[in-house]
Amino acid sequence: MDSEAWIRIAIFLGILAAMMGWELLAPRRGEFPARRRRWPGNLGIVVLDALALRLVFPGAAVGMAVLAGQQGWGIFNQLAVPVWLAGVLSFLVLDAVIYAQHVVFHKVPVLWRLHRMHHSDLHFDVTTGLRFHPLEILISMALKWAVVAALGAPAVAVLIFEVVLNGTSMFNHGNVKLPVALDRRLRWLVVTPDMHRVHHSWVRRETDSNFGFNLPWWDRLFGTYRAQPEAGQDGITIGLDQFRASRESRLPSLLTQPFRNDKRP
Repeated sequence: MDSEAWIRIAIFLGILAAMMGWELLAPRRGEFPARRRRWPGNLGIVVLDALALRLVFPGAAVGMAVLAGQQGWGIFNQLAVPVWLAGVLSFLVLDAVIYAQHVVFHKVPVLWRLHRMHHSDLHFDVTTGLRFHPLEILISMALKWAVVAALGAPAVAVLIFEVVLNGTSMFNHGNVKLPVALDRRLRWLVVTPDMHRVHHSWVRRETDSNFGFNLPWWDRLFGTYRAQPEAGQDGITIGLDQFRASRESRLPSLLTQPFRNDKRP
């Protein structure tokens, strides 16, 4: 389990550095001055999330997969299913569950209070993809534990899913420029930055669209896909209207946002 953690940390840092470099060399929107105000809070949240997960779920989702395999828990540990097929199905089910969780966090008021911290960022870059309240992260991990145990998902499939989900979250929140033709093709396979930026619009009907983090198919299948924001990619306003003061980007304010005024945009 220690080696699994170090693998994830190394991949995380590598993708984060690559995305930051890409944003510097080919930004989609000019948001460089905002980094000094936003990054300490956004990156501080990552550290708190990691500590919270380590304390409450020391083995994370991969640890549950290992335990389920040892105990014979779950569908795939009871049936004669090839490991590769169990892995593919586990990946797809986990991704669908994360999509559904995201929708629920938008629709249920008490959960939206937690999730809106992610949306209150006034700019959109790789660090936005890491900005989730610790309580939301813990709820998400509890759900993944339950799904992994119920499926009996192979540990390697869970590890791949976690790494890919983390990487695509950083990619699709990136302030990076992609050729329009490439973006149009890529968004059939993976959520692209232009696709996910719509989800961070302060317009409510746009915020409640494009929920996918990794695979884009669920949005198309369930009718939550929106190709572009009404104002266009250059005219879109990012964030929420009730958290636009500069102090809201500081770590203490981020942590207390769920417990303050719950008015929705």
